[in-house]
Amino acid sequence: MIGRRRFINQGCILASAFLGLRSFVEKANASKALSASIGYGPLQPDPNRILQLPLGFSHKVISQRGESMDDGLVVPGQHDGMGAFQGENGRIILVRNHEVSPDHPKHSPFGQDFELSRKIDHSKIYDVGADNKIAGYGGTTTVVYNGETQSVEKQFLSLAGTEWNCAGGKTPWGSWISCEETNTTKGGNYAKDHGYNFDIPARADSGLIQPVPLTAMGRFRHEAIAVAAKTGIIYQTEDRHDGLIYRFIPRVKNNPAAGGKLQALRIRQRRGMDTRNWMNSLPPKMPVAKWIQTRWVDIDDVESPDDSLRQQGHTKGAALFARGEGMWYGNDSIYWACTNGGPFMRGQIFRYTPSPFEGTPKELVRPGKLQLYIESHASSLIENCDNLTVAPWGDLFICEDNSGSCAMLRVTPKGEISRFSLNNYSSSELAGACFSPDGKILFVNIQKNGQTLAITGPWRGN
Repeated sequence: MIGRRRFINQGCILASAFLGLRSFVEKANASKALSASIGYGPLQPDPNRILQLPLGFSHKVISQRGESMDDGLVVPGQHDGMGAFQGENGRIILVRNHEVSPDHPKHSPFGQDFELSRKIDHSKIYDVGADNKIAGYGGTTTVVYNGETQSVEKQFLSLAGTEWNCAGGKTPWGSWISCEETNTTKGGNYAKDHGYNFDIPARADSGLIQPVPLTAMGRFRHEAIAVAAKTGIIYQTEDRHDGLIYRFIPRVKNNPAAGGKLQALRIRQRRGMDTRNWMNSLPPKMPVAKWIQTRWVDIDDVESPDDSLRQQGHTKGAALFARGEGMWYGNDSIYWACTNGGPFMRGQIFRYTPSPFEGTPKELVRPGKLQLYIESHASSLIENCDNLTVAPWGDLFICEDNSGSCAMLRVTPKGEISRFSLNNYSSSELAGACFSPDGKILFVNIQKNGQTLAITGPWRGN
């Protein structure tokens, strides 16, 4: 058997990823005939020891943990989910999550001893803490990037006082919804409950927003969201081994703060379907590639203090998913990653196509459809998929999160998979992959390094 990293560095492509169980040797042999025409070619060593890329591509570190920002704070660490938006005069606006936990103040934007916290308006901190000590060190930063000069023109803190801001998602109304991956309740140093989503406008001059939790979207361990452009319905993942997939139907389109209905995904013909396909899961298994009809069940107690939302969904027959992670809208579908799905817990990618009548009573006649798009049976295919994004031309880019070297994968609309990049220098996950609106730049974070990179090169399809 060919070693995984040698396999990747030789530019191996694994095609037809969703054909079910086949041996790794069969996949490797099949890939040899395709390697000349699929993918961007072998990965090249990086003299700067940051990220390997195919020939013709290059990266630039545009933002680094600890740098001074324009608001007098410092760039926080633990970079995670991120979205890129069109700004004025050709500028690109990045809104970036920071998955900072309460026990890692060194990653906060306020300095090692919080000496910089006096520089900001404390009325714009979500949770200042019971003793007036900031309880949440996470949040978001906004980066204004000039693609022509390849330089950062401004960066500042845009959401403060939250914690574990893992992923999130772009909205059609020009904002980034940041998700807290926690269910911490008020008490101790916490003056407020956590486990909410927050809507951050993607503007170059917004500064700190007034943080308003989107309570109707539910209080649970959020991971990511994606918004269907046609309906404004917001889909959500939950980072639990027995998590659910949720959708939020807003009362007012493009205004989740106005309230709405929270629901959980159920397989239409199978109550309590276990999509995880673990070796010990009960039959029937979730089939690979087959489209399955769905329905949605209501979640009533959306702000439950005892982390019971998924139990509510289980009781009503909602399907189980193995640690829902990144989520993105593209190709008229919602894609999401389940990082521990599959018989060997290597990862799954799902694809959901909404009903033409999504969110209305008519969808019972023509329901939405769910497909297990990719299921990994070997670490050489996918190893613990996490954040993902859809390129403007339809390719899916997937970031890995595992204990070893982490790659970014490219999946074409035909389902052909290749390795696009590899971090085998710092053993940190890649996160926050997103394209500039014109498709010329791929931005990505290296989480533990606290770095944001801009990648350019001969993209196909843009």
